[in-house]
Amino acid sequence: MFEVEKFIADCEAAVAADPSHVGVREVVAEAVSDPAAVLRGLGEPTKGNVQKIHNSDTLTIINVVWAPWMTIMPHNHEMWAVIGVYTGREDNMFWRRVEGAPDGHIEAAGAKDLSSGEAAPLGPDIIHSVTNPIPRLTGAIHVYGGDFFATPRSEWDSETLTEGPYDVEKNMRLFEEFGSA
Repeated sequence: MFEVEKFIADCEAAVAADPSHVGVREVVAEAVSDPAAVLRGLGEPTKGNVQKIHNSDTLTIINVVWAPWMTIMPHNHEMWAVIGVYTGREDNMFWRRVEGAPDGHIEAAGAKDLSSGEAAPLGPDIIHSVTNPIPRLTGAIHVYGGDFFATPRSEWDSETLTEGPYDVEKNMRLFEEFGSA
């Protein structure tokens, strides 16, 4: 059974024992190994959105529900992350900075798909974009090793691949707009 308060406590204990993503990855992987339990604990997704579950200086947990076909531009976190998918699929495209390029230009560097029941870590220097490649909602638990909402970071224009400041409010609105479409 997935219980939100126990999940938060387990993630906090994992970070207290080891500030890297290692322990949290185990907690997330165990949780999403039973996708039906997570669905019962969080509720069946009905629209694209981001639900803040827990937020502190050392740990942020959010429930991310991707609308069908939704894509979000390349961005970084400036902290480690662990993503666990409990319904649907999340495709991550990884990017790297082009050395010597102006405006923080990036280029594609790899990809990883996550399906229901899978969890994966992202290092603190990762730049990625995310797509829900299927015609239904995708739900994922995202756990970050810091304050996701207050940490300055970057996003890249999807067309020009040039760097700019990450706009939390704009990106939360994107989920709402995609979710109501």
